[in-house]
Amino acid sequence: MKRIILTAGAAAVCFFLLGILQGCIKDSYESTQTFTYYQPVYKTAAEVRANIKSNTPQPIQRPGKIYKYGQYIFLNELDKGIHVINNKNPSQPQRVAFIDIPGNMDIAVKNNILYADLYTDLIALDISNPEQVVLKKVIENVFPHRYWNSFVADTTMIIASWVQKDTVVKSKGDFQNWLNRNVTIFFVSTQLWDAFSNKASAAPYGVGGSMARFTITNDRLYTVGHSDLDVFNITDPVEPQHSSHKNVGWNIETIYPFMGNLFIGSQSGMYIYSISNPDNPVQTGQFNHVRSCDPVIADDKYAYVTLRSGTACQGFTNELDILQLNGLTNPTLLKVYNLTNPHGLSKDGSVLFVCDGQDGLKIYNAADVMNLTMIKQLENLDAYDVITMQGNALVVAKDGLYQFDYSNLANIRLLSKMDISK
Repeated sequence: MKRIILTAGAAAVCFFLLGILQGCIKDSYESTQTFTYYQPVYKTAAEVRANIKSNTPQPIQRPGKIYKYGQYIFLNELDKGIHVINNKNPSQPQRVAFIDIPGNMDIAVKNNILYADLYTDLIALDISNPEQVVLKKVIENVFPHRYWNSFVADTTMIIASWVQKDTVVKSKGDFQNWLNRNVTIFFVSTQLWDAFSNKASAAPYGVGGSMARFTITNDRLYTVGHSDLDVFNITDPVEPQHSSHKNVGWNIETIYPFMGNLFIGSQSGMYIYSISNPDNPVQTGQFNHVRSCDPVIADDKYAYVTLRSGTACQGFTNELDILQLNGLTNPTLLKVYNLTNPHGLSKDGSVLFVCDGQDGLKIYNAADVMNLTMIKQLENLDAYDVITMQGNALVVAKDGLYQFDYSNLANIRLLSKMDISK
């Protein structure tokens, strides 16, 4: 497993920004300073891989991406692994296992094989019995630049977890000396940075949310990193073959498949790639916008894009853009709706669901895209992403995993909530 070594100077800059943005430094820089840092806990690659299995259920603390497959929910715990949740009864979901995968951020499933990232590696897990997961394959270093700030000097070791610590230095000189001795501890993964600053089926595939960076179409797994699109041939699901890699721009955020195309959201626009040749995606369309975070979904005629401000996105726009696809080659902006801080979204028929941060989950009648009408606003939840299917909405929020029954739009009901442990 490849690791990238950071210079002391770069780490100092990283720490300075972390301290300022997160308010970790509590006193004057020239006098006594108290600050928080995150110290890595190392394990060997063999130890980490031996523990990639169905372990004892763990509390949900920092939920990330969500994936639904059959009666199970797979919920990413940022940078740590995956919660396995039996959702046979949505009113009483049960955490049944936790799969320890350091550096994990993304999930996709085909034919009982779950694909996940482990820092720079791609792994394949047999989830025929999700409560007894088996590691089948590790493909090393297929995402060499994706987690540029997850590293160890000894390439036989992996950062398995992070431990929060507090320390005190009494002067500027003391701080520089301490930093020189402990340069590595400030290197927290990009996804951890985002989190701190915020965050059995008959069907062969599962369903992921709109914030996903992994997606499966036919016999290919498509993944996006900061600037790259990778393609894996999964005709043999337990033997993924890395078939192509290409640059698709910068600040790539999400990927969404629809009708033989990939809709790729970035901080500066939306890209449409044809996958008529599944191993060689070709760009067919593009829409540029101001710099903002950018999840995207689509239907037969329109693409729905949420733009939001935030520390990672460096933008000030908070809106829902509706684009007319125009044959997928020249998408044009049709309508803009101002929102508070929109994140993930989902669509079921003519009903559009938008996670609007602290404003909760907003549900619209989207039969007329030029005149969205609010059906319901579910408040008192800081919503991040949503999956809708057959009258059931799964919502990842800052304080828990919610499920709503929307089969009767006149009476949308809370079915359950799995709380996040503090």
